[in-house]
Amino acid sequence: MTKEQYERWSAPFRKEQGRVKFLKTADKLITGTVFVSYPVLLLYLFLQEKYRQLCFSIFIPAGSFLLISLFRSVYSAKRPYEMFEISPLISKETKGKSFPSRHVFSAFMIGMTFLFVIKPFGILILAAGTVMAYIRVVGGVHFPKDTAAGALLGVLCGMCYLFL
Repeated sequence: MTKEQYERWSAPFRKEQGRVKFLKTADKLITGTVFVSYPVLLLYLFLQEKYRQLCFSIFIPAGSFLLISLFRSVYSAKRPYEMFEISPLISKETKGKSFPSRHVFSAFMIGMTFLFVIKPFGILILAAGTVMAYIRVVGGVHFPKDTAAGALLGVLCGMCYLFL
């Protein structure tokens, strides 16, 4: 992504303050909903006495998240607003740690976890993760490669459930 591409992609939102507010609200709403759904899933598995599945639903996402976080802290790729000196639509002051997107990774990891427990909710969360990826790019806090890598890693890590 270049500065010109970002400006072109974000232009429809910059035209009206209401659109920027919509983008920020959608980002927070999707993020909050996806992340609240995860402990609800864990509670569901506990109440259903599916303890083996519960353990895997805790340890696979947690281990994957830790590995992604460790990689990001070592690799520490710059964010679009650092490289292009742009004003992102989504406020963020973090320096580096852009690749891969942890927000998108987490959404896809949670979506994959749901997919193996309650398939319709998994599909819904994966769709929400896709929208989140778009918002994070248009919002100026991630490059497309950051969100694509986050989604791919979330799916790949989530495929660990196939081997259980």
